Amino acid sequence: MTPAERYREAGVDLDFAEGVKGRIAEAILRTRTSLALGPAGGFGGMIKIPPDIDEPVAVLSTDGVGTKVLVAIRAGRHDTVGEDLVNHCVNDILVHGAAPLAFQDYIAGSDLKSETIVALVEGIARGCTTHGMTLTGGETAQLRDLYQPGHYDLAGTIMGVASRRSLLTGERTRAGDVLVGYASSGLHTNGYSLARRIVFDKLGLDLDSQVPELDRPIGEVLLEVHRSYFQAIFPVLDRIRALAHITGGGIPGNLPRSLPRGLGAKVKLGSWPIPPVFLFLQQAGSVEAEEMYRVFNMGIGMIAAVSPSDVERVSDAARQAGVETWPIGEVILGSGVSLV
Repeated sequence: MTPAERYREAGVDLDFAEGVKGRIAEAILRTRTSLALGPAGGFGGMIKIPPDIDEPVAVLSTDGVGTKVLVAIRAGRHDTVGEDLVNHCVNDILVHGAAPLAFQDYIAGSDLKSETIVALVEGIARGCTTHGMTLTGGETAQLRDLYQPGHYDLAGTIMGVASRRSLLTGERTRAGDVLVGYASSGLHTNGYSLARRIVFDKLGLDLDSQVPELDRPIGEVLLEVHRSYFQAIFPVLDRIRALAHITGGGIPGNLPRSLPRGLGAKVKLGSWPIPPVFLFLQQAGSVEAEEMYRVFNMGIGMIAAVSPSDVERVSDAARQAGVETWPIGEVILGSGVSLV
């Protein structure tokens, strides 16, 4: 038995890995910008800091897409969760006023087909290209002892940059600031454990099932790509005092993270339309309203705290980027978030 055959018997196919590397290298090369340094496929990725940024500060974040990958596996479509990953991470550093520079991915699974891995990287590369960001590398690990055959996890690390003077830390937020809510594109990348249990286990639906309350098959709704708010927000970043990316934990769990000590928020329920998918899940799963708002974004994917005089300008910028917004509440003295 050759060394390659011994590795293959143990769950590591070296020839397969080399073949996949060649295919994903093509996707990586398409994302390279003028700031990229070094060869693709090195041990580390290198990127230059833009020279026109005064007192540059690196902003980094690592995240994943959770059990949404199980919907992608069930559908046999993997590029959308790759794009989800990038957009989620872009939003996380946008909260601090940073523009994306570089991205690295981590794919770990068992007995993954080359088409699956390539589709994941293609989706990641598409998200990077959209944001003018270099995919500087990543890691693909076949871990048969850890994952069920055909299953995988997906995570990524983003590096962004901002001028120290333009960093958003929430310190400029004041009581009386208006909370502007940005429309989500759906569930984004949170709440899928509950959503899958309702859709597949309780209701026994399949991905191509038509639900009267929705205008598309349930699979398409669940795989809707996590929206990036970069184009809607970055042009008016100087008008925004704080941002909160509404991910796991919903509005109550994320909005306080962007507010300084001594300030809280009052969010007015009914000030924005709840997308049908959330109403469907709540009714079908008999989920209490409080749990819905802690598990899901409920139609609001990002919240900005702005001066009352800047609400119109901030909303106009979002509209030009194709994102709907609503004034959904205000910053108040106190702590926490009240949904009223």
